[in-house]
Amino acid sequence: MGPNWLKNAIFYEIYPQSFFDSNGDGIGDLEGILQKLDYVSELGCNALWINPCFDSPFMDAGYDVRDYKKVAPRYGTNEDLVRLFDAAHEKGIHVLLDLVPGHTSDQHPWFIESCKAEPNEFSDRYVWTKHAFQGIADHPYISGMKERAGSYMLNFFASQPALNYGWLERTEEWMSSPDSPEAIATKEAMKDVMRFWLDLGCDGFRVDMADSLVKNDDADKHATAAIWRDIRDMLNRDYPDAALVSEWSNPYQSICLGGFHMDFYLDHHYNGYNTLLRDYETPGGDHSFFKKDSGGEISRFLEDYLPKYEVSRNNGYISMFTCNHDTPRPAATLTTDELKLAYAFILTMPGVPFIYYGDEIGMRFLDVKTKEGGYQRTGSRTPMQWNSELNFGFSNADPKDLYLPTDPSADAPSVEEQEKDPCSLLSEVKRLTSLRKDHPSLQADEGFEVIYQGGPDELFVYRRGDMILSVNTSSREQTVYLSDTENKEVLYTIGKCSLNGLTLVVGSQSFVILG
Repeated sequence: MGPNWLKNAIFYEIYPQSFFDSNGDGIGDLEGILQKLDYVSELGCNALWINPCFDSPFMDAGYDVRDYKKVAPRYGTNEDLVRLFDAAHEKGIHVLLDLVPGHTSDQHPWFIESCKAEPNEFSDRYVWTKHAFQGIADHPYISGMKERAGSYMLNFFASQPALNYGWLERTEEWMSSPDSPEAIATKEAMKDVMRFWLDLGCDGFRVDMADSLVKNDDADKHATAAIWRDIRDMLNRDYPDAALVSEWSNPYQSICLGGFHMDFYLDHHYNGYNTLLRDYETPGGDHSFFKKDSGGEISRFLEDYLPKYEVSRNNGYISMFTCNHDTPRPAATLTTDELKLAYAFILTMPGVPFIYYGDEIGMRFLDVKTKEGGYQRTGSRTPMQWNSELNFGFSNADPKDLYLPTDPSADAPSVEEQEKDPCSLLSEVKRLTSLRKDHPSLQADEGFEVIYQGGPDELFVYRRGDMILSVNTSSREQTVYLSDTENKEVLYTIGKCSLNGLTLVVGSQSFVILG
């Protein structure tokens, strides 16, 4: 299953540009994260995922890496990152960095060398055709822009050329095989990057677009998975406490085949995750399960989730998350009362949960101008709202110099405000994280069993270990009869709930744990 520390891990994702600015330039930095480690710990999180902090021209918010072994100057130095590792470890917090293995910036030295007409060590580090008039079928590419006579493939934006891990199905003579010397060299170069940061104190990596490496891979991505399995073997041998979480959303491929310890339960495809917090694609409006009286059904989530859970549960963890830097914040569609129920569910499910910075106070998804390739994602990347001071305490810079504007609403939430209110969303999240850490039944590898699933707007009852949990998202009280509540009592509630013998009564918009 991987490192033991994952069993009780609760991650906090930090978008470094927007978390805390320690030097007044309007952009968050590593020193700012270090200064807020006590907050992370008090929230109940014992692990961090920091979005890309490597040197970059920031055409895609740092996911266009120019130097994998150098911290971007806007955030500080390599020495600052090492100080952050050390300070976090002293507080019992593990730190994952964001690895981008499928592409680099077009300003990376590897790519600059690869663009030269004369063959060199890096000529085959990227995917190139043989001449400028030869395209790449079914894949984005650029031609006629470089000295080299060839077209090069893109992995995302125009500034992100695809690294060469080979092609499983090869239809052109210029296509490398996954076991070619050049594809192996690319893999080894990425392993070298990982070793560099692991040796400095990093505890592992979240892997961007982890399924994008080998082109024309088969349906189960066996060739790409083989690369990650080789990397997992390296970690098992040399860094057994290091962890990997994939941006993949297919735990059979990523965990069972590829050897990842965790796989994000993403909304890349219309799946069970979408039906919980924001259901944009079902005709007739938003029927999200956690939206009150929406007609949502937990069965839509379970039909997608349960097969994925069963196939991967003995090999790794599915990671539920509140949202991330690529998705709308849940407060875009859910009220505070609805968010409390959604977070209670996320934080009591199997696997390793992730909280995105600001979600714990209900930060809103803002309508702001795109920044650094964010486009529609930019509204989830605005500055953290700490207090009532200038710029919500994020920075003492002039507001016009901030990385992104802050929430202009008069009722915008803040940490300072919610810390004073025992009924706030932040206070609820703290209680939930404490509960999860204190009870092994609620941790990563304890079992999960469905006890009762109703129809539209009906309650859901499930078991974790020796605990029974239930959530009612509707506006009406609901009752369920249970067969095994002997010696059980109400351990935790949101809203109003009661247990009388075998009868569990769950009030409107309420959540309960029996233990």
